[in-house]
Amino acid sequence: MPRGELRIYLGAAPGVGKTYAMLEEAQRRAERGTDVVIGLVETHGRPHTAAMIADVEVVPRREISYRGTEFTEMDLDGLLARRPEVAVVDELAHTNVPGSRHEKRWQDIQELLDAGISVLSTVNVQHLESVNDVVAQITGTTQRETVPDEIVRAAEQVELVDMTPEALRRRMAHGNIYRPDKIDAALGNYFRVGNLTALRELALLWLADKVDDQLDRYRAQQGISATWEARERVVVALTGGPEGETLIRRAGRIAARSRGADLLAVHVARSDGLADADPAQLARQRVLVESLGGTYHQVLGADVPAALLDFARGVNATQLVLGASRRGRFAQLFSRGVGVTTTSLSGPIDVHLVTHPQAGRGRRAAGVPAALSRRRRLLGFALAGLGMPLLTLLLWALPDLSLTNDILLFLAGVVGVALVGGMWPALVAALVGSLLLNWFFTPPFYTLTIAEADNLLALGVFVGVAVAVSWVVDVAARRTREAARASADAQTLATVAGGVLRGERPLPALLDRLRETFGLRAVSVLELAADAEGRPGRARDEGAWRVVASVGDQPPCSPSAGETAVPVDDRLTVVLSGRRLEAADRRIVEAFAAQAAVALRQERLAEEAATARPLAEADRMRTALLAAVSHDLRTPLASAKAAVSSLRSHDIEFGAEDREELLATADESLDRLSRLVANLLDMSRLQAGALGVTHAAIGLEDAVPRALDELGPAAADVSTDIPADLPAATADPGLLERVLVNLVANALRHSPPGQPPTVTASAHAGQVELRVIDTGPGIPEDKWEHVFLPFQRLGDRDNQTGVGLGLALSRGLAEAMGGSITPETTPGGGLTMVLRLPAATDTATEGPQE
Repeated sequence: MPRGELRIYLGAAPGVGKTYAMLEEAQRRAERGTDVVIGLVETHGRPHTAAMIADVEVVPRREISYRGTEFTEMDLDGLLARRPEVAVVDELAHTNVPGSRHEKRWQDIQELLDAGISVLSTVNVQHLESVNDVVAQITGTTQRETVPDEIVRAAEQVELVDMTPEALRRRMAHGNIYRPDKIDAALGNYFRVGNLTALRELALLWLADKVDDQLDRYRAQQGISATWEARERVVVALTGGPEGETLIRRAGRIAARSRGADLLAVHVARSDGLADADPAQLARQRVLVESLGGTYHQVLGADVPAALLDFARGVNATQLVLGASRRGRFAQLFSRGVGVTTTSLSGPIDVHLVTHPQAGRGRRAAGVPAALSRRRRLLGFALAGLGMPLLTLLLWALPDLSLTNDILLFLAGVVGVALVGGMWPALVAALVGSLLLNWFFTPPFYTLTIAEADNLLALGVFVGVAVAVSWVVDVAARRTREAARASADAQTLATVAGGVLRGERPLPALLDRLRETFGLRAVSVLELAADAEGRPGRARDEGAWRVVASVGDQPPCSPSAGETAVPVDDRLTVVLSGRRLEAADRRIVEAFAAQAAVALRQERLAEEAATARPLAEADRMRTALLAAVSHDLRTPLASAKAAVSSLRSHDIEFGAEDREELLATADESLDRLSRLVANLLDMSRLQAGALGVTHAAIGLEDAVPRALDELGPAAADVSTDIPADLPAATADPGLLERVLVNLVANALRHSPPGQPPTVTASAHAGQVELRVIDTGPGIPEDKWEHVFLPFQRLGDRDNQTGVGLGLALSRGLAEAMGGSITPETTPGGGLTMVLRLPAATDTATEGPQE
């Protein structure tokens, strides 16, 4: 059975018209004769959307009972039994009511697709898992309903339903999205122009990435290797030389000229595993690339131009930036070089050859270490000086051997010397051997004259073979040593990187691993003081430096206090003490120093973020407060104002019953306003640490009735069970009453009709426990902490039912009195709030505490 196709309508925010566009497509398909049914569509009370459903068959929803409340969900089994060609299922990221077959609606849709039914669905960008944290940062609202990105990316079609922020706000203001009582809060909070613009950009970028993936898949399926310039991609080739920073900045400027262009840096490492680049330079250049918004890549290849072009074509690059050759003119006569070769083979990819200060100066010849140890070289010279004469004596004692055999034996001796001592001892052995062969074994004997041309050729071949073998042995030994060194360096870097990743503090972990790796006594990261910058003489003073991080005993406090100083940039230097490092080790230390600078920057950014977090949280709470109280302050004020204005009006004559009702309305509204202002003031005092608490022994049998009386008629049916022998609790009388009022009011709000909450009390382990029990819908255990966040309610989408301060304030007040509030699940369904307070003792004293 062929799998159904999924088409998703993606929007930046609610109200852009995703559902309307989806229903338009459903009607078009139905008009073409396709069997289309509606599995579930949420109209949200929008008449234009509801009108689109009239001409399409609707599969009735299934009712689910959960904790005494009836909910409706899509009838998955009904859809599977109906088996239409196309099913319309709204809100891809929706979470199903507990008791459904699947937890998420997108899982229902997957089952429909597996059954061969095509699906039309909708989703907003804030519900995509990959951008959920970004949306929370932008809007201050965390979306709890998310859908994995791979589900949306796997859809056959994703259509963006776009609308400008200004047009969307006009739709909101005209009442085409939310009810009138929600418009002001929405426009001032989630639907601000900045939020909508950022969400729109997120949706466009996410869809652009999906389109890019589709293009890559199509090119791969069709075997297209030619570059398609759908988007500018600039690739810069790095050799690990000092010109890399110039090339990166040049490539960055090229990419910046085209909005949305990608910057990629690539280093082609030798496929034989030998390192020919400076790891410290590459580490610094990688940091520079990433700071410019680019990405760093490394590939293996024996043929550098071919590897570069393979990478560029693989990423669909449009431009390639190379540095002008560092080789001298003489070297360029024998080889065109990487730049010229790459340009000739690049095809449609534009190649930029960028000049730099090192161009044409030739590669700086680094000190080439000896391939073999000093001991082996000395042993090789000894064998060359003694072995050749001994071999001559041995062959002189065997007069029956021909000249050919003598040459072969001398050649074997030269090879043996090469294996032991390398090239130079072997060359000495070849020279000495050729002279001895000529003197003792080539006619005429005991003279350097050679009578026959064949003998001259044989001696010439002997010398040539001896030199070639010596060179091959020496190169092999050198390569072996370089490979071993490269492997050790790579292993060291991998070990250090692993230690940094596993450590809680990257910079100390990096320095400590560096100290252990090279057997150092101490390592310090020094930073030049601000007043010493640009003053070389001042930088040499010990007082111009400060230690920003160090490990080990007696860490150096200035560059001159250690054996090795490795500058990272103009301000940072890593200083090592304990022993001097070899020149070969310095390159690895330079790479570590560059990573140390990155780790230091990350730590400082983390500290700045930690410092800014309370300010951001305070700003978020202020914003949420203004958005939330705009309705809550206005509603009781408007009610009280209307009641008082009506009573003062001379146009209408009210009877005694009407006057009493208006007065009750005004009184209730003012009480509600008073409680709201009191909660706001107490929350402000809690956050400022200025809430005064007076501890006293209080009996709950007195405190609970007073709290119920404050709630008025709404709490008349609340049942209480407080034992007569319950010990008194230590608390502030006024604050305790506020806590009880908020807890009972919250329970009343969520209790089903005819099932009022219950308040019970008990004593246990020196504490007095009071339970406020309701049998409402309850809260999942993983959401318990969310209900204590201020200025929001779990599951609320508007602010008309309160600012959500009750439980947050109650927990804060309880903790200020030395107690706690924790939620529990009510047996049989519902939520129980447990207030725990210290039991009063004889030594309890009264007095205010700040």
